[in-house]
Amino acid sequence: MSGQKFGLAGSAALIIGNFCGMLDLVTLPIWVGALVERYAFSPQQAGAIVTLFLVGAVTASITVASRFNEMNQRLWAFVGFAAASAAFWAASMETSFVMLALLHFVAGLAIGVALSMVHGTIGRSSNPHRLYAIAGVALGLFAILLLGVIPQLLIKFGGAVIFQVFGLIMTIAAVSCGLMFRNPDPSSEPEKTPFSRATWLTIFGIGIMTFNQAMVFSFVEVIGKDRGFSPENVLAVLIALGFVNFIFPSPLAAVLQTRVRATVVTQVGPLIQIVLALIVTSATIFPLWAAAAAVFVSVQIFTHNFVFGHLAKLDPTGRAVAATPAMLMVGAALGPIVGGALGQNFGYAALGIAAIVFGFTSIGFFTKAKAA
Repeated sequence: MSGQKFGLAGSAALIIGNFCGMLDLVTLPIWVGALVERYAFSPQQAGAIVTLFLVGAVTASITVASRFNEMNQRLWAFVGFAAASAAFWAASMETSFVMLALLHFVAGLAIGVALSMVHGTIGRSSNPHRLYAIAGVALGLFAILLLGVIPQLLIKFGGAVIFQVFGLIMTIAAVSCGLMFRNPDPSSEPEKTPFSRATWLTIFGIGIMTFNQAMVFSFVEVIGKDRGFSPENVLAVLIALGFVNFIFPSPLAAVLQTRVRATVVTQVGPLIQIVLALIVTSATIFPLWAAAAAVFVSVQIFTHNFVFGHLAKLDPTGRAVAATPAMLMVGAALGPIVGGALGQNFGYAALGIAAIVFGFTSIGFFTKAKAA
């Protein structure tokens, strides 16, 4: 590892870039819910629109991650976030499925490039696990704000406001990266070697785990209302989810960095995710459903924090962690549309059954990575 320190301003740019670029992790249920309720799309159509955003991010991240050390990371982070901002502002003025789908794809491409620059640079820091954990705390705080504010804005101003908020968020990220981002020192770049088998298996494991989360979490708001829970109670759960994400997973991951092995976390994390997914998709008692929904995302955040640090050790060039958007979003790209199709055709309990299959598949990849 390079052991590079980026200073307060440089680290702040990385933290801001991370939480702005990872807005899909935070806002999926509101995002899908707005497309269904405010734009009158079917769950499958709404899932497809968000999936195109994620496909764009995956495509861009896969393309640039291997070239990470050859690029001007600061410039491309700025350009990516600025382009995403323009796409979201344009989306706020559209209502057709085709145009919204196209603009989501463009925004995804742009964010994929920017996030790869951010995550690759974090991977070249002196302590990637800790810096990514701090970024996770900021993401949790950001989640509280977004999950509390966006539903109220949607009620008051209509569906377009969600894209206006996204556009503003991307503008903030672009300005922060343009002013404060520091590129990794080229002279300290480790030798570039092919990814090991353990690296690839770990990437596949976290990708499938992310798919599982997105498949269920995208429809948490819809499932809650389908169960007959009041909109106010569902909103309260989403806000609580933000608080849980802020208080629990990333700070705990930072504290346990030297106390718990990453390979242990990757075995336990997907198993807990399976249990919570079953409760979220089948529970009819509100307190039980609310408790599971509130902590569902935190399991993914906690697990991925350890995966990020582990990959930074397996590949000190930063290329593997530069592909973090692809790892997270290749699963998330398929999750919303698969979840929408299952929910629409077989009922939302089918998501729980699918979560068992994909959860154990993720554990299988992590197990093979541990033995590699």
